[in-house]
Amino acid sequence: MRPSRLTVITATAAVAALTALTGCTEKSSGGSGDRVIDVTATDSKCEVSKKEFPAGHVELAIENKGSKVTEVYILFPDDRIVTERENIGPGTKQKVTAEVKAGDYTIACKPGMKGDGIRQSVKATGGTAAKRDPRLDKAVAAYRAYAQTQADETLPKAEAFAKAVKDGDIEAAKKAYAPSRIGWERTEPVAESFGDIDPKVDVRADGLEPGQKWTGWHRLEKSLWQDKKITAADKTLADQLITDLKDWQQRVGKAEITPTSMANGAKELLDEVATGKVTGEEERYSHTDLVDFKANVEGAEESYNLLKPVAKENDPALVTELDKQFAALNTLLDKYRADKTSYDFTSYDKVGDAERKELSDGVNALAEPLSKLAAAVATKS
Repeated sequence: MRPSRLTVITATAAVAALTALTGCTEKSSGGSGDRVIDVTATDSKCEVSKKEFPAGHVELAIENKGSKVTEVYILFPDDRIVTERENIGPGTKQKVTAEVKAGDYTIACKPGMKGDGIRQSVKATGGTAAKRDPRLDKAVAAYRAYAQTQADETLPKAEAFAKAVKDGDIEAAKKAYAPSRIGWERTEPVAESFGDIDPKVDVRADGLEPGQKWTGWHRLEKSLWQDKKITAADKTLADQLITDLKDWQQRVGKAEITPTSMANGAKELLDEVATGKVTGEEERYSHTDLVDFKANVEGAEESYNLLKPVAKENDPALVTELDKQFAALNTLLDKYRADKTSYDFTSYDKVGDAERKELSDGVNALAEPLSKLAAAVATKS
């Protein structure tokens, strides 16, 4: 779950950790400028340089002139997410490449990373979108199948967790908790793209909107590890968790997935690690952060591997660097588990500051080149 509220210290660290997502736009008859949208965010405004642009690959050139960390989205009319960029610090600029079809959209800025945001209606016109490499179509189909498999495999694990909660078996529920989250964490950008499922399933206490009821994994995590008791309300929440996860499972096949959304999603997973797992905020009661960490990296690597053949042709140096940094981060994570085939990781409260810094540095070393993957697959050979 993305952090919805950051302390000043956490925000500063996040801004330092998250590098800009560089973009590359297709050439059109009028030059590339018509495919670049300048987005200027402040604490009270979200201004865009154009309200219409050609369908195809577009680049958001974002500048945060406000005093708060913000995030910027391109949204479908029903608030599903086309693409997003989180943790944009005050005074910073970032870029994101996205692929959009002709139609109506909303660009939203969220100062403080809260609420519905400040919105601008925009339109992608017919235009002449570049013809997609057939290998990228195959990559999208393979990733869609991967995301569906992760959802399908999550349900029985989540049901085992929910059963333990409803049985009042705290130790069994604790044991089932982290494994039940792996498939979700591997494909979280797909779940987040629907807009309404993630807040029900994976929200933390500090991410709640005013009036929102706290449901999902982390509410039950608190009961198990901090409160050390299972209430009747928790048993009801366990049933609700399964209902919401089944909703996710049924919707995965309908998700809007493009090569650039896969690449951006891989970067989002690294952002999740940087702002939640490395800091210990995600699993603050159970300290199972390294399980989530590994799952996020696995999901990012799956997207990368599927896009790799095209990226290698367009930017071979980038692929060499990504191969190196994925291997280095996976090797680093292996230090925290005795069995490389298991997800039995060291409890994160046992990981010292120096080791957390090493993990953070490993994430940052991968996040920087990964931020260039969307541009590499958008570029025509």
